[in-house]
Amino acid sequence: LAQAILFAARRASSCASRHTHTNLPVKMGKAGQARQVFRSYGKNSKVKKVTGTEKSVPKTCKLKKGLVPGSVLILLAGRFRGRRAVFLKQLESGLLLVTGPYAVNGVPLRRVNQRMCIATSAKVDLKAAKYDVTDAYFKRDAAKKSKKDEMFTAGKDKSEMSGEKKSGQKTMDEEVVKGMAADMKGYLKARFSLSAKMYPHDLKF
Repeated sequence: LAQAILFAARRASSCASRHTHTNLPVKMGKAGQARQVFRSYGKNSKVKKVTGTEKSVPKTCKLKKGLVPGSVLILLAGRFRGRRAVFLKQLESGLLLVTGPYAVNGVPLRRVNQRMCIATSAKVDLKAAKYDVTDAYFKRDAAKKSKKDEMFTAGKDKSEMSGEKKSGQKTMDEEVVKGMAADMKGYLKARFSLSAKMYPHDLKF
């Protein structure tokens, strides 16, 4: 009987010591690995959803000082860098609509970022020329191709200007080209470049 009482007392003391040391890490596999507690949510628990902010419509950026329709620009980037073009208007996207005209120097209707061009003091009289062009005019048609075709035609097919756009370009530029002087045509045809001992900050455009 005495031995049974002793065994019960030892067992009770060991259980009490276990409960008092609950904050200590429990060994699970590796020495000192802490027990992971996974929290589960019931069906009645409510999770707060974060409401997204409304997207603000971007504002059109202001034009550079002295930049008006008819101003001659020097393009600094893109396929026609170094060429001169005539500024027509600012589109809704904030980009500038420019033209060579195409019949004079081969620059078609293009959208240009005003950071990538230099505004000159030269101006062209646009007269009654109407350019009813928006950003949708420059949207590309997505052509569907199979994976096999893409492997062999990668880099070969380039999007060319459609016949409608070519005819539209010609009719829109016709009024501008008619009233343009010969010296202005020569100025638009010439490429912009810097030679030795020419510094951009000393030039007056």
